[in-house]
Amino acid sequence: MQPVLTTGQMNRADRDTVTLLHTDEIRLMELAGREAARIIGDLFSEEGNPLDSRSFLVVCGKGNNGGDGFVLARHLVNLGAAVDIVLTGPSDALSSLNRGGLSILEAYAAHTERLRIFKSLEEAHPHVTESSYDGLVDSLLGTGFRLEKEGEPLKNPVRSAVELINSIRERSAAILIALDVPSGLDATTGFSATPSIHADVTVCMAYLKTGFFFHSGPRQCGDIHVAEISIPEFILQDISCHLTDLDYAAEHFHLRDPGGAKHTNGKLLVIAGSVNEHSSMLGAALLTTKAAVKTGAGYVCTSMPTDFAAPLHTLVPSATVIGRDRDTLLEKAAWADAIVIGCGLGRDSDTIDLFRDLLTDPLVASKKLILDADALFALTCGGFALDALDFRDILLTPHAGEFSRMTGLTLDEILASPLERVREYAARHHVNVLLKGGPTCLADPSGNVLINNTGTEALSTAGSGDVLSGMIAALAAKGTDTFNAGGAGAWLHGRAGDLSKDISSLVSSEDILNAIPEAVSEIFHIEEG
Repeated sequence: MQPVLTTGQMNRADRDTVTLLHTDEIRLMELAGREAARIIGDLFSEEGNPLDSRSFLVVCGKGNNGGDGFVLARHLVNLGAAVDIVLTGPSDALSSLNRGGLSILEAYAAHTERLRIFKSLEEAHPHVTESSYDGLVDSLLGTGFRLEKEGEPLKNPVRSAVELINSIRERSAAILIALDVPSGLDATTGFSATPSIHADVTVCMAYLKTGFFFHSGPRQCGDIHVAEISIPEFILQDISCHLTDLDYAAEHFHLRDPGGAKHTNGKLLVIAGSVNEHSSMLGAALLTTKAAVKTGAGYVCTSMPTDFAAPLHTLVPSATVIGRDRDTLLEKAAWADAIVIGCGLGRDSDTIDLFRDLLTDPLVASKKLILDADALFALTCGGFALDALDFRDILLTPHAGEFSRMTGLTLDEILASPLERVREYAARHHVNVLLKGGPTCLADPSGNVLINNTGTEALSTAGSGDVLSGMIAALAAKGTDTFNAGGAGAWLHGRAGDLSKDISSLVSSEDILNAIPEAVSEIFHIEEG
């Protein structure tokens, strides 16, 4: 998995690379510009056209991000491209490091007509607005840019530079490339200024940043490519946030032992579904059960109202059904490797009392537990001290509304800083927490956090969370701890949503279920059919 850093962590990594590894800033900047040129070259090579048939506009700020742009411009020229460089402020305001980079370009310009340098936006405007470019490079603001809230106004001259880039992008087919971070985006929070760069591609230096995944980050970054600039991972300190990926999902998906049997390949108890005189939530039990079977659980037993077991037997004939009296549930809990509770469980007082009775039983507490939906509602009913219980391995899977009820925080407070909120809750209550959303955030009690960004609006459909619970529970039953089952399950769930249909807005939970085998095949590089 790739580390995901805040701005402060990235700055510390930069400093430690210089002071502890004796790598100077000039070397880092040279690597940043050269790697960016290589990545940009690959972008255009995919279309079968070399860079020497291309033209670029590179707009540079006064900081180190602008210095990266100077190096990039030089390498683009070396590769045969025509480059226009625009400075947003006087050259004497540049650092000595950046003045050195600019002086090299000025020497270049004396020997080639493929490089033009404009010393101000005013000087550049009549020329660049009449020119045609294949690529626009935003090299204005780096990770040092901070915002207190969404939509704060940019100040000149950066504002005018962003408006110039955006106006050229709107009237052309040029690819807009941001160096390190799109200007106007806070690389830690994902808040964006007005106006901001909306890049087609972001060439991120060294490591992903948290702001890429929250608020305006995904929309502004476009496709993200990480440039390796010789800041090794072993120099990073206190990095506890990572991005889930295909290899991670494969690592935590336990394949069946060729010599095993159904009892050795994950025994799962599902406690879900309810019916009353006003409504039925049996579909939740069906979705959770089938998702668990589709994700490879060896033996699934579902506790539901037995008078209505026929639909489950029809949809998932391999699953067994039991009732919901306490003694039967405890007997099956002793048998199970993992237990998932809550999907469509119901909220009447008898159900809440039964749930609490089960959760405080040492036998149930000793199992891997996944709590979702109505189980989370029951936790918030007064007088239940979650952190006073001694769980072996438990995962809570709320969406933002449920998490608001659990924490007492407003939705705005949660969505403003979801990583911090799940980390705080997990540490305070000694549980694993998976906060569903775009992206999904997962924290354990020791402060480790995973971000999962697979999936699109395809997952915004009734029953999708029930499918996710079943997938996570199956992974846990097969041997993965609930934290990593949550991370791997979220990745697979999102990927199944991606694969469900070409039009994501038409995806149903049933479609996600049917795509699970394809998602699993993908992580093991298996061609279906």
